[in-house]
Amino acid sequence: MKFGPVPLDRAQGALLAHSVRLAGGKLKKGQRLGPEHLAALAAEGHAEVTVARPEPGDVDEDAAAARLAAVLVPDPADAGLRLTEAFTGRVNLIAGGPGVVVMEADRLHALNAVHPMITLATVPPFQQMAAGGMVATVKIISYAVPGAALEAACAEGAGAIRLARPVLRAATLIVTEIPGGAGEKGVPAIAGRLEALGLGMRGPVTVPHATAPLAEAVAAAEGDLVLILTGSATSDAEDVAPRAVRQAGGTVERFGMPVDPGNLLFLGQQGGRPVIGLPGCARSPALNGADWVLARVACGLAVTGADIAAMGVGGLLKEIPSRPQPRAGRKG
Repeated sequence: MKFGPVPLDRAQGALLAHSVRLAGGKLKKGQRLGPEHLAALAAEGHAEVTVARPEPGDVDEDAAAARLAAVLVPDPADAGLRLTEAFTGRVNLIAGGPGVVVMEADRLHALNAVHPMITLATVPPFQQMAAGGMVATVKIISYAVPGAALEAACAEGAGAIRLARPVLRAATLIVTEIPGGAGEKGVPAIAGRLEALGLGMRGPVTVPHATAPLAEAVAAAEGDLVLILTGSATSDAEDVAPRAVRQAGGTVERFGMPVDPGNLLFLGQQGGRPVIGLPGCARSPALNGADWVLARVACGLAVTGADIAAMGVGGLLKEIPSRPQPRAGRKG
């Protein structure tokens, strides 16, 4: 594409690069200049104008944006996404419901490396979305881009982004009690998390903070996900809650995560369904590491110990003002 100032007698058919205010009204950028526009410019003393003129093989910004978006998401319904109409070189990818964003980040990096005028911006991988949230935006920066570059970008990004929708339907929340403990405080926050993912909540089922009664509750829990919120913080893989999961015939795959707040989460399974031991910070609606694990699990995405370990980069989350022992100025 050619870009720059030209005399008015060479501007016909080109795209106006910058808006120009005239007595009869504003000529908006992107306007394809016809004889009437040039006459109006000349009448007000303009001798030249800055324009963009596509060259052979170039693709218009809107057509390019629509083409790239359609290749990124070839089946929007299957991908859980909706594509907006192309406008000023932009197409937005919108979440069709709650879910978690799944992407092939290496391929999207390669897409953005093809040509600086062809861009894709996304939310972070595994970001939890609500219906109507913007997952990504395709933006063609210039008025047109070379067709060969567009096709190269399409090849890199084809089908590389989607929304994983929730596959679980209901979770049982088990709360353990200790004398003078929090009791069922925080249950509404947990219910809200489940509701945001389209899951119903059964319970809370309240039991004493001891291995045997908790193991019985885990084994008897209904639903396809078990959440455990302990009255006393789980501080070791052999503590009450992890031990209870094993006593109920399950396993604990990971205790602890490098996300703060959220360090004391554990993840396991019992009876073929996932079990999440919630950290105490889950009583607050503020974002914490349990949200990242819960969203993936609810959407049927495998979460391994390695996945949790990888959450540490970017895992220092916002301080909770109500915490009685802020992290700043504290040892350890």
